[in-house]
Amino acid sequence: MSGPANAQGDGAGGEGSPPGLYPATAWVDRTGTVRLWSAEAEALLGHPADAVCGTPAVELLTTRGDREAALTGRDRSEAGRSWDGVLALRHRDGHEARVALRVRPLTDRMGRAGWSVSAGDAGRIERESVDRAMMRALFEQYPAPIALLDGESRYRLLNGAAERVLGRPGNRLLGRHAGGDAPHVDSVDFGVIDRVLRQVRETGESVLGLPVRGSPPSGPDGERMWSLSTFRLTDPACRPLGMCQTYVDITDGYRAERRLELLSRAAANIGATLDVARTAQELADVLVPALGDVAWVALSEAVLGGDEPPKMSGPGQWNLRRIGVAPAGEGWPAGLPAAGALPPALPNHALLRRIGQGETVLLPDRESVVAAAEGYSELAPLFVPEHGHSAIAAPLFARGLVLGTVVVWRTRRPAPFGQVDADLLTEIASRAALGVDNARRYTREHRAAVALQQRLLPAATTDSSAAETVGFYVPAGGGAEIGGDWYDVIALPSFRVALVAGDVTGHGLPATATMGRLRTAVDTLADLELDPDELLTHLDDLVQQLQGEAPHQGDTVGASCLYAVYDPVTCQCTLASAGHPPPAVIRPDGTVESVAISPGPLLGVGGMPFEVTTFDLEPGSVIAVYTKGVIYREDHDPDAGLRRLTDHLARSVSPGCDLDGMGHELLRSLGDAPARDDMALLLARTRALPPESIATWEFPADVSVAAAARKAAAGQLAAWGMDELSFTTELVVSELVTNAVRYAGGPIGLRLIRGDVLVCEVNDPSNTQPRLRRARWSDEGGRGLFLIAQLTARWGSRYTRSGKTIWTEQSLTADLGLLDLLP
Repeated sequence: MSGPANAQGDGAGGEGSPPGLYPATAWVDRTGTVRLWSAEAEALLGHPADAVCGTPAVELLTTRGDREAALTGRDRSEAGRSWDGVLALRHRDGHEARVALRVRPLTDRMGRAGWSVSAGDAGRIERESVDRAMMRALFEQYPAPIALLDGESRYRLLNGAAERVLGRPGNRLLGRHAGGDAPHVDSVDFGVIDRVLRQVRETGESVLGLPVRGSPPSGPDGERMWSLSTFRLTDPACRPLGMCQTYVDITDGYRAERRLELLSRAAANIGATLDVARTAQELADVLVPALGDVAWVALSEAVLGGDEPPKMSGPGQWNLRRIGVAPAGEGWPAGLPAAGALPPALPNHALLRRIGQGETVLLPDRESVVAAAEGYSELAPLFVPEHGHSAIAAPLFARGLVLGTVVVWRTRRPAPFGQVDADLLTEIASRAALGVDNARRYTREHRAAVALQQRLLPAATTDSSAAETVGFYVPAGGGAEIGGDWYDVIALPSFRVALVAGDVTGHGLPATATMGRLRTAVDTLADLELDPDELLTHLDDLVQQLQGEAPHQGDTVGASCLYAVYDPVTCQCTLASAGHPPPAVIRPDGTVESVAISPGPLLGVGGMPFEVTTFDLEPGSVIAVYTKGVIYREDHDPDAGLRRLTDHLARSVSPGCDLDGMGHELLRSLGDAPARDDMALLLARTRALPPESIATWEFPADVSVAAAARKAAAGQLAAWGMDELSFTTELVVSELVTNAVRYAGGPIGLRLIRGDVLVCEVNDPSNTQPRLRRARWSDEGGRGLFLIAQLTARWGSRYTRSGKTIWTEQSLTADLGLLDLLP
């Protein structure tokens, strides 16, 4: 029996079609009569078995041509022939059904033949055939890697691209588990593949676009990135059949993304601190491990000091110091010079000359490295790390100057550097060079400002009859400009001393210049022996005048100031504050307290009075005056900062301790300076003049008291063993007491104080200041103060609460007689 006219050998069904596509079966004997009819056949065509069995099979064919072809084939005894095809069969309800048939010959032992007929829905089979053809084309022609796995994550089918990605032929992977049972290959991370497969198998949720690092054995660069997608395969009943994985090469995009990321990180992390050494280390940290395995940054010695590098005529004059290295610590190769090392003079090598001209040098392989080191074997260990096989060296070139170099090596990763890497390093080095140059210029300006600030400050230590003092100034940290903080120690007449601390608002040279003007003004006003509140009032007027100049200079002028006067005779301290923190006092018994004051407004506000505070200071007490940078920290809480200061003072101060060492220890314990403020600290240990060195008298306003005052002064000098000063002292006392009696009235006070000089004080109730003038030949008076000015080292007067005091100082080393004044 031959097939119908439209039958096709190896057609829609095909020998390889799955049996499940032909569920209906029947048996036709050699006469063409249907003998067996399955339930699936009944479901396909609607005819029950009792209606079909025993009838000719050709009656199921609907077209005349198919029936004639079937009868002709039977008559020709072609029962041994197999055929497949699609025929139009008659359905029980009368419509025509297209059915795919698979006809196979059957022969019993008697030689009688028949046919086994399998049938299925032609539309479905045709669709399955197309799907299989498309799948075959996809596997054979699609360039993306595809791998099919069964439910146990074993490889079942791979296309050629997948074999290349996985690094082994398919016949070595088929049947093996994608994780631990897979052959050892370095092409992709099989641990990631296995983890993804388990996740997809257990959850049924696909994982799409997962980046996976790979390095196929072939290829110039050896390392690639793949986008891995994994999803589950199911049958029409949603039963899992296996899993499919696809790989998409995203290496170019990944590298571009990493380059942009590295450039962004370099822009964000390099050059923000305005510190040359730190900027160099930031550059090295950005490059490792993102670009290479080992990197160092070497800078010119001049750049580290803030100066411009020399116009380099040759590598031998570069004097580059290795500043930034990565990886730091134990990761740094043992054979290479560490950070801070100054390599020997460099040879006049062609590669170094290229770097000096602003060119980036690429050594792509080991051969080029060996060639570059040829002839300089003694220097090679200083510049070539162990296992270094590829390197890039770029200059730090900014504003026409080569500030230094940056060198990157690959030692562990096998992929060599390429031109793309060299271009990337060039761009990063160019940006970093601007950061280094900005830090260099800031270092130079900051150094100049600090030098100016230090020149404007007084001597760090002083030693007088009133106090032993030591001062400290710490510039602001964190890249801030220099500020206007200052301290001062001013020696006043009668062995008194003034302690000053001030803080000008703002930063930079304008603040430093304003600080210098204010300090000079305080020195001048202190020479007038004004009370602290009056001195601050005059200083406030000066700041307001400076504010009048500020609109033309673009600066805002303001300041805080504390002015304190300590008298070693009375052991009292009198102070006033213009918006300044209170001083702290450490008593000889170790107790620490913050002086309770009523601070006035900042200098420049105007219109507000300043209040005076007076308190006792026992000899041996330490008073600390400071600027707000000492107590202000990140919490911006001055009360907490003041408590922190007093706590540290209580721990670090002891009777007789060294003030300089105590001050350094105190600043260390307080931590670094605030990022935007500098610090000034002044410590003073008070002293007292012994009572036996002080003599005091009081006289009425009578012309006869001048002789009594002279006699009392001469007697005291004799008791002190200072008879050689008697003549001059009697003359001074006589003149001052006489003037007080004549012009001021009484009572009149006389006080002699013995110290490193002899001080004579006469006080009276008058507020009229004496004035030195040169008398004419015909004048009967007016020569007293002139003589006093000639006979003493210096003289002056100051107002008191009850009048004024005129004082003189005489040196203890020699007596100036009246005859010495004559020509």
